[in-house]
Amino acid sequence: MRQILQSLRSGATLVAEVPCPLPARGQVLVRTSHTLISAGTERMLVDFGRASLVGKARRQPERVRQALDGIRTDGLAPTLERVFSRLDRPLPLGYCNVGTVLEVGAAVSGLAPGERVACAGGHAEAVAVVANLCAKVPDTVADDEAAFTVLGAVALQGIRLARPTLGEAVVVIGLGLVGLMTVQLLRAHGCRVLGIDPDPARLRLAAGFGAHTVEPAAGADPEAAAFAFSRGRGVDAVIIAAATPSSEPVRQAARMCRKRGRIVLVGVAGLKLSRADFYDKELTFQVSCSYGPGRHDPAYEENGQDYPAGFVRWTAQRNFEAVLDMMADGRLDVKPLVSHRFPLAAARKAYDIVTGCEPSLGILLDYPSELPALVLMRRIVRLTPAARGCGQACVGFIGSGSHAAAVLMPAFRAAGARLAGVACRTGVSGTHAGRKFGFETVTTEADALLEDPEIDAVVVATRHDSHADLVCRALRAGKHVFVEKPLALSHEELAEMEATHAQAAASGFAPVVMAGFNRRFAPQARRAKALLDGLPGPKAMVMTVNAGPVPPGHWTQDTEAGGGRIVGEACHFIDLLRFLAGAPISAHHIHTMQAPTGDTASVALSFADGSIGTVHYFANGPRAFPKERLEVFCGGRVIRLDNFRRMRGFGWPGFRTMPLWRQDKGHRACVEAFVQAVAAGEAAPVAFDELLEVSRAAVEIAEAARR
Repeated sequence: MRQILQSLRSGATLVAEVPCPLPARGQVLVRTSHTLISAGTERMLVDFGRASLVGKARRQPERVRQALDGIRTDGLAPTLERVFSRLDRPLPLGYCNVGTVLEVGAAVSGLAPGERVACAGGHAEAVAVVANLCAKVPDTVADDEAAFTVLGAVALQGIRLARPTLGEAVVVIGLGLVGLMTVQLLRAHGCRVLGIDPDPARLRLAAGFGAHTVEPAAGADPEAAAFAFSRGRGVDAVIIAAATPSSEPVRQAARMCRKRGRIVLVGVAGLKLSRADFYDKELTFQVSCSYGPGRHDPAYEENGQDYPAGFVRWTAQRNFEAVLDMMADGRLDVKPLVSHRFPLAAARKAYDIVTGCEPSLGILLDYPSELPALVLMRRIVRLTPAARGCGQACVGFIGSGSHAAAVLMPAFRAAGARLAGVACRTGVSGTHAGRKFGFETVTTEADALLEDPEIDAVVVATRHDSHADLVCRALRAGKHVFVEKPLALSHEELAEMEATHAQAAASGFAPVVMAGFNRRFAPQARRAKALLDGLPGPKAMVMTVNAGPVPPGHWTQDTEAGGGRIVGEACHFIDLLRFLAGAPISAHHIHTMQAPTGDTASVALSFADGSIGTVHYFANGPRAFPKERLEVFCGGRVIRLDNFRRMRGFGWPGFRTMPLWRQDKGHRACVEAFVQAVAAGEAAPVAFDELLEVSRAAVEIAEAARR
């Protein structure tokens, strides 16, 4: 199937061939008939992509500051790699979609194959969308009208926040798609409406919908017009649906309002405000968030958890339904808003109009209906011919997120692995990574890789909660496994993995299982280990990690999805100290700072040889401070490793320093060791029992932190 993607690096708008997505739990698969380009949002994204690197930096000064901090702490090369890696990932465009349900995922009720739905899906021939962001289309509403549903919900949510009552005078600033639908919905609500826009054609449309209009470009004074329109009292509310960096629309809105008037920003405007404008009149100002409650809430958008109607009457989905009802009743007429139509294949021309000077309003994309559903739902796309018989370890990737694409895939390619296939949920990131790194196929079904007899090993680079299940499935399929940390999130998962590994070994298959504990493979860590092994007696180790804050709502902080940062990332440093000690972990304890996330903690470790270690994992430091520092004390000598860039020895005869020209945390060496073991039929570079030991300790420590 085809999907429209935007390159943030080159600015190119592409119609790419990608595999059909697989609907996850709580999702439906929709075959698209029409999509609507959201001119304001999508123009901003396309313009950003087409801007120069300097232009991009000017638009994101906070990102520039983060990059400068990264250069100071990690060095120039790693920082530039991260920056370009982010820009390199294509962005799926669009969120106004209408089509027919093809498949229904688990735990979906109220929707069935064959039903027409409007949804917040992108510009693609098929989209997988959570059921909470879908609404059935009434029989009397045509598909090309229903494509306006999501933008209509944006307009409706702004109105709900403005709380208009029958007969009130409301100003709408900006008469684009959202503004013109806002005019109609306010009129249906019984309000008197004054529309303001510099475009005479849009003013004529607003007048046709029953609004009074003001044309500032012709010399009219909007504030004087609003004063007259409100019979000298000041208007009751102003809804700003314009897109401009200027703060003037908000200032103007404040001057138009009566005492205790309401201002709602639906579009984008500058927010350099005058306190006096708001103070004297006790005005209220609110920014509307997209199409309603549930937007940007992972529980609603990703997990399918609805809000009870008795407590949240108007969610995003219920706003969709209200907009469709208004269309069905004829109170919202979107047909006059269509200015252009293009077939999907001509999408680039559509975006040239969006970003150009030609007048436009609603630009619809039409999708072909003649393609058989079975062809459209093809979930494997071949990118290059198969490279059989090359004697390399043949690898399949499950997951193609930022870490996989920026770190793991380059490392596996450099190690000489044959990259047979990559699987990802939506197909977009996998297709991009597949073409970039030379994968032979891309798919949205992980089972396609697990069932491929040519694939020797599977790389698991998905979210943490899927790691254990995918490792076990891969072992049952007779595959070696490289799994990004953590190995698992619970003792039950580790027990199942241990049993599955034992069953595989008993069947005659000697699986190589390796976790992404790469710090022990860093060249400086290896040198430190060699130095320490030459000394008798236990070691005292201090690992300080300036992890930085992660928002409480991020998936890594969720105990079910990510397991928390102790098991999700601090396991790296527990493993490093276990490696340097060269002895099993015998005891552990954790002290956490009282904070919402509990991810600022000190972990004390004891080892069977008498060594001790402490991991200070701190989330309350600045990014400008280096992330990782290791100090090891043993036999009257000290090793200090600063952020895997420079290692110094104190009291070591013949060793003073080991600098590196660039930061090296051991990712490539870790991958090379795995690939070599798989290709040569050798034992795993790290014993499976040791991986289990470190992982069990991390799980127990994380559980103690939550108590």
